[in-house]
Amino acid sequence: MKWMNAEETLRRAETPLFWVGAFTVACLVLWLLYRLLSGFRIWVLGNGQLLSPKLGKWAVVTGATDGIGKSYAEELARRGFAMMLISRSQDKLDYVAKSLEEQFKVETRTIAVDFGKTDIYPKIEAGLAGLEIGVLVNNVGVSYPYPEYYLHIPDLDSFITNMINVNMTSVCQMTRLVLPRMTERSKGVILNISSASGMYPVPLLTVYSATKAFVDFFSRGLQEEYRRQGIIIQSVLPFFVATKMTRIRRPTLDKPTPERYVAAELTTVGLQSQTNGYFPHAVMGWVTTKLVPSSIVIFLGARMNRLQRTGYLHRRKLREQKNGASLKSE
Repeated sequence: MKWMNAEETLRRAETPLFWVGAFTVACLVLWLLYRLLSGFRIWVLGNGQLLSPKLGKWAVVTGATDGIGKSYAEELARRGFAMMLISRSQDKLDYVAKSLEEQFKVETRTIAVDFGKTDIYPKIEAGLAGLEIGVLVNNVGVSYPYPEYYLHIPDLDSFITNMINVNMTSVCQMTRLVLPRMTERSKGVILNISSASGMYPVPLLTVYSATKAFVDFFSRGLQEEYRRQGIIIQSVLPFFVATKMTRIRRPTLDKPTPERYVAAELTTVGLQSQTNGYFPHAVMGWVTTKLVPSSIVIFLGARMNRLQRTGYLHRRKLREQKNGASLKSE
């Protein structure tokens, strides 16, 4: 009797269970289809025509003399923007500005300031006065000379102040200077260059990682505040790019040249408010944030940085010994 009751119950539940299963499968298929179409839209079709001088005559790039910043300046100049370059070295600024003028026939201006200081923004504000700015690239940044434990960082107090000023204060202040005129015209793009290190804590690069997490949160918050006014504010989180800062000399598929990275990243503007900017980096971002537990990512990051720290200190010790031996022989 009990067996027949159980069989009858299962028979009654068969149809509802079938529809629940069918609905679940349909939702999964639709979700996968949506993700595939979104990926195709972002990484194949892109949005490469969005960034043009129609947004405003001028593009402003901080940290514009090397690496990713220089590549942004070159790509935006190629698209016809007049370029305002802001960095520390006037000699390097003059060199890049002359190169852009000769190669792309665009107008350029420069402002030489040290973003490690906080009294520079009146000078920048005066330099930007009257310019119709369509694009701001907050690229300037500084990292560790080598991975190190927090309390072992040389001159820690100055290190903290400099990193916060360069990586965080610059983003807030440059946005403060440029955003009001963008909102008046109801158009403009701000690209804030964060880092994949801001997606999760990175031990032995802890302060750098935290400053880049700030840039990401700041960007996504402002995007929600101002998107209805026609402004695009994008958080850009690259993994390794072959630049002087990363000390990577030979580019690979997952470690592209700055030119290749920037060309890919600019096609995502207007499609993603938070982007890794480059398809292999997007895959790496998905794996490290969605597939692998964060505790494992943090553990592996710490392990990698400990090895890099050991190697760096060993090489430094050998150099010191070699220099000491040379002095003694003299």
